[in-house]
Amino acid sequence: MIKFANDDKRIRFCVSLLIALIGGITFVALHTPIPWLLGPMAAVLIGSRFRKVQFYWPSSIRDIGLVIVGYSVGLSFTKDALLEIMAKLPSMLLMTVLLVCFCAGIAFVVSKLTGVDYPTVLIGSIPGGLSQMIIFAEELKGINITTVTFLQVARLIMIIFFVPFLILGPLFKNTTNTTSDLFNSGTVSPIPLFPTIIWFVVICVVCAFLARKFKFPTPYLLGPILGTAVIHLSGLHGPALPASILDVSQFMIGGYIGLLLKPEKLEHKTKIITLAFLSGMVMILVSSGLSLLLVAYYPINHSTSFLALAPGGMDQMGILAHEVHADLSMVTGYQLFRLFFIYFAVPPLLRWIFKVGMRKTAKTP
Repeated sequence: MIKFANDDKRIRFCVSLLIALIGGITFVALHTPIPWLLGPMAAVLIGSRFRKVQFYWPSSIRDIGLVIVGYSVGLSFTKDALLEIMAKLPSMLLMTVLLVCFCAGIAFVVSKLTGVDYPTVLIGSIPGGLSQMIIFAEELKGINITTVTFLQVARLIMIIFFVPFLILGPLFKNTTNTTSDLFNSGTVSPIPLFPTIIWFVVICVVCAFLARKFKFPTPYLLGPILGTAVIHLSGLHGPALPASILDVSQFMIGGYIGLLLKPEKLEHKTKIITLAFLSGMVMILVSSGLSLLLVAYYPINHSTSFLALAPGGMDQMGILAHEVHADLSMVTGYQLFRLFFIYFAVPPLLRWIFKVGMRKTAKTP
């Protein structure tokens, strides 16, 4: 019976769905932040450790969730928001470079403590580019892809868990109650959901597939963001989504993320797991420190600046920004800039660094 269940993806998905639903309901009852993201993620992560039934969560379900989030984020881009983001491009570059440099330093320390080679730990520590860094790791010789995947996923899951509690804690207590004008003007709309939403569904789906065709990073998120933003800026305003639909999108994404972490495939599990979570904590602290610089130079609140720099995924930070009424367009702008920087600038830079390193190693007698 168990073997049959493991062979049938429909049964495996139904079991995963049930466990994720229980997790979501539990986290709602516990009044945790973003319960429909954290609950399914935690429940599936824990449930998948038991080997009686292998959990299964189709990537297509996650992709639909990303499209919904992408539409919601795209609505936050107004002309004023776009001009403000363009004015902050120098600070986006500076903060991104500083964060990547800090991560490189953390990777060096982790490499020395674990004995894992530095290139593997470095690729596993670059923030905000999970899929890109895994693909990049596959292209290089001598990189431990299992370790890279674990470090990336462990950091992502840790940030998704800890940042909501941090952002709603005493440190940001007085910065999460007010909604910026940009956020208000971009997402709160008196427009009825139907029939306008049908046009935006078509636009988002087409843009998602175009983004995938042209090999954009996270196409099912980025395509709808860009498509919705362009249409929204051209004068056709989309309706804001009901909270229930946003909850469903979180559920779709949370269940998928819960299945990404596979510590059983690691060598030296205890040491690497411990240092992965410690390095994740340091990255969160570094992001928090850099966010203070943003607050000092720009009239934005602490929650917006922290979420803009947090080394997590753009979709999760966008969901959290929506939840705490931070400036969604600003958070997305910074996260989007870092995503493109990591996608286009970091791999060539790392190739050059590794090539120089190998030359020096070869010359050493």
